[in-house]
Amino acid sequence: MPIRLGVNVDHVATLRNQRGERYPDPADAAFVAERAGASQITIHLREDRRHIRDRDLAILRQTVTTRLNLEMAATQEMLKVVFEHKPDSATLVPERREELTTEGGLDVAMHRENLKRYIRQLREAEVWVSLFIEPDLDQVRAAHKVEANAIELHTGKYCNAAMRADRAEELARVVDAAKAARRLGLAVYAGHGLGYHNLRPIAAIDEIEELNIGHAIIARAVVDGLDRAVRDMVACMAEARESRASG
Repeated sequence: MPIRLGVNVDHVATLRNQRGERYPDPADAAFVAERAGASQITIHLREDRRHIRDRDLAILRQTVTTRLNLEMAATQEMLKVVFEHKPDSATLVPERREELTTEGGLDVAMHRENLKRYIRQLREAEVWVSLFIEPDLDQVRAAHKVEANAIELHTGKYCNAAMRADRAEELARVVDAAKAARRLGLAVYAGHGLGYHNLRPIAAIDEIEELNIGHAIIARAVVDGLDRAVRDMVACMAEARESRASG
């Protein structure tokens, strides 16, 4: 199965907002990313609007030609946003105002009843719902019980592991969680901390259908250009999947 790339363009907005300018525009970045092979554009509309803003979402909803994935907290404010703009998919993530980036997965098991009601409303709006979770079997089972369509496995611990043995252990957790999710009928995605140097073992996991990557691509684009950055990431993922199939 081919593996898809979702490009997160949040940090294009971060750069714009740093100077209070109107550029660079996330919509321009999304256009280049799609042209270069991205299968999806991902954005995170945070409560404090630190990067992506409501205007960005409105424009991207009109201009993205692949799929628009909205990362969001499970709040009533975000529910209204979804009903207004109708993204193709919504990925529910934990959110703390003081964090630099999303620091971990959503605790679905702890908030199961509230999430089940929230997800039901999203699905009634015909929005595909994914939950950003740790590669933990209890969380996978909880995601299935709250009737999510998909999970996105948090790969941060795998990416940050300094020792080879620790990284192997974290990779095994991702593999086990992906296999369990597929058996339960969930679509399986992954993301967080992935870059050109570490994604191959993740991209080679057959059950994972999609990777969402932002920082590594935007950082590469600063030097080499966004078109090349996206094309290189797509090629890297495809090579990982092909080598898995031939092995």
